[in-house]
Amino acid sequence: MSDHYYAPDHLKAFGTISEGAPELGRKFFDYYSAVFAAGALTEREKALIALAVAHTVQCPYCIDAYTTECLQKGSDVEQMTEAVHVACAIRGGASLVHGMQMKEHAAKVGM
Repeated sequence: MSDHYYAPDHLKAFGTISEGAPELGRKFFDYYSAVFAAGALTEREKALIALAVAHTVQCPYCIDAYTTECLQKGSDVEQMTEAVHVACAIRGGASLVHGMQMKEHAAKVGM
């Protein structure tokens, strides 16, 4: 038994997740591979986006995977940190803009 909730070895075994539904797993991994292939964006740019999103959804497996991927694709820590700050700004802004709902509700309740 692991002494922490997220086991790093799970990331290495991710490919086995489709054993219970191989056809769905194949479709997912084919799609996943296609998404991260170079297109209008480079593989490096897509890895930076994935790193930022990984921080937004707080997935430790994705953070590890895309930190490695970014480094392998030629990003440096400064670029990666900036991507994380972009994610932080969007997440923080989303929280703040929801404050407008709070303000509207408070005005209606009128306490």
